[in-house]
Amino acid sequence: MKLIVTGSAGFIGMHTALSLLDHGHEVVGIDNLNSYYDVDLKRRRLEILQSEPGFRFIMLDIVDANALDECLRRERPATVVHLAAQAGVRHSLENPMAYVSSNLVGFGSILEACRRSQVGHLVFASSSSVYGNNARLPFSEHDPADHPLSLYAATKRSNELMAHSYAHLYSLPSTGLRFFTVYGPWGRPDMAPILFAHAIANGTPIRVFNRGNHRRDFTYVDDVVAGVVAVALGKPVAGQAQAARPDDPATGSAPFRLYNIGNGNPVRLMDFLSLLESSLGKKALLQMVDVQPGDVLETWSDCSDLQRDFGYHPHVSLEEGMEKFAAWFRDYYSV
Repeated sequence: MKLIVTGSAGFIGMHTALSLLDHGHEVVGIDNLNSYYDVDLKRRRLEILQSEPGFRFIMLDIVDANALDECLRRERPATVVHLAAQAGVRHSLENPMAYVSSNLVGFGSILEACRRSQVGHLVFASSSSVYGNNARLPFSEHDPADHPLSLYAATKRSNELMAHSYAHLYSLPSTGLRFFTVYGPWGRPDMAPILFAHAIANGTPIRVFNRGNHRRDFTYVDDVVAGVVAVALGKPVAGQAQAARPDDPATGSAPFRLYNIGNGNPVRLMDFLSLLESSLGKKALLQMVDVQPGDVLETWSDCSDLQRDFGYHPHVSLEEGMEKFAAWFRDYYSV
């Protein structure tokens, strides 16, 4: 089967493409290699993919609707796994228009290109940040998610609503995946694990927001990718959820579903830091600061739907995952 993976030079994109290739599928990767973070890291990921048979790369910006449409018409993929986006909660406070462009305009281009090319299934990345400070824990896809705390979260919730409308209007099978704090080798350098690891290695202070009282559902990248690939190789069926309540945001009569992909085990940020210190063999210098605007205080995934429908079960403990991440970090950054 031929699949297009957007954001293929990204963290989750690279791992997803590799897994699909390992399953024997043909993968066409799309990325614009923007400079939001270290382009050399993206190129290194891409080099790994380009060494694999069955992979081809197309340099393309999803905001360019005409180029994207031409690409999908030419390639005729069975499935599009859309992982390209402007990521990062905190950066959305500094450069909001980048999120409007990539996550809203770009996602509109994806929907239109998939509709015109009659793609069999659109799988797209959403985020646990859509839940905001939802008081009900663990977070369930069947609960409302109408009060995002950041523009990034708002764009991801908007993607879900946009995809549902296309599923309803044009019978475009669409599945949104709400990722929970993904970490592991080849991760983004703007995310906490690498920021913290660099600070520990260099002996510089770490600003610990909310004085370390955040709790996060840290999910190892291999577990996340297992869920993405399982969903990408299936697709939702129209009318499958007619027995559900009509206002259920995760289901409905259209060929549309939402799933959480997490570990289901929230961890205090201070415990995460302690494991990172142990894995790197060095203590961190901590600077306790107040909570930052846009931050969610706690994330906790209920993945029972994904487990029921696709047999999803995370296998990598935080201890094991941190050791794997630290080993890669030391090798890649020559620490």
